[in-house]
Amino acid sequence: MPEEPCQCPDCLRFYKEHDRFVREFPTLKQQQELNWASLQSFRTLAGRVLEDLQKQYAARLNSDSNDLNSLISSEEMQQALTELENINAHLFSIEVLMEKIFDVKLSQSIEDKFRELAGELAPDPLNPDRLRLNRLLHQTPDLPDKS
Repeated sequence: MPEEPCQCPDCLRFYKEHDRFVREFPTLKQQQELNWASLQSFRTLAGRVLEDLQKQYAARLNSDSNDLNSLISSEEMQQALTELENINAHLFSIEVLMEKIFDVKLSQSIEDKFRELAGELAPDPLNPDRLRLNRLLHQTPDLPDKS
């Protein structure tokens, strides 16, 4: 018996975004571009936060403040810097792997197959036929009757 998907708010949000990305970017080329842009934006933001925190940390170390509160926050800051450095290292590794994906070029017929299967994997939730089917299956009034 197949296991039911998790219904917690985080998982539901993930399923919704997953399906939207499949619907809106249904070809290999579009998925490549989407993932590359996502990776680059993640690297840019994480790198900028790391750089800014490093500057703050260096300024704190150069100041004469050695009270208990600054020591605790300095330890927390050092932990955050270590974690962000690890994240950035992993993102660089992912970037190298993703560059290999860009070497793949597929024919238009294969791209069409991507589009076809994307429609099956993540059909448009606002499609009238899907809304009627959902109403029948779940007995929920998500579309007014047109009779």
